[in-house]
Amino acid sequence: MELIEKARQLAQERYVKGKHHMFCVLETESGQIFSGAHVEANNGRITLCAESVAVGAAATSGDTHIKTIVAVTESGDVVPPCGMCRELVYDYAPNAKFILNHNGEYVLVPVAELLPRKYRSKDYPNRRT
Repeated sequence: MELIEKARQLAQERYVKGKHHMFCVLETESGQIFSGAHVEANNGRITLCAESVAVGAAATSGDTHIKTIVAVTESGDVVPPCGMCRELVYDYAPNAKFILNHNGEYVLVPVAELLPRKYRSKDYPNRRT
């Protein structure tokens, strides 16, 4: 799949030991491609996932209608997103699909399937008076 190869190329070009060990490429419905690298910080609380950096790049350009997204390790292995990234992608693009490795085959999985029982603030309105 083309996005996997783009993510692997990004990993090949941008890997810095101890700084960037995950990479992400996404394609929007309009056909635009955005990428992101994991940004490691000495204080782990401010570390940014590659998916969040890519979503941020898409949001900055005004195009968050994500169609397909993939993350790879520094070695090029396709990996699933962490829980926070699943939440983030769903919030911006509930119809997005992740490319995942399932028993050696690449499959497209809707983000909603990766996030059962998603919390939505609209489902829990403030009822205090």
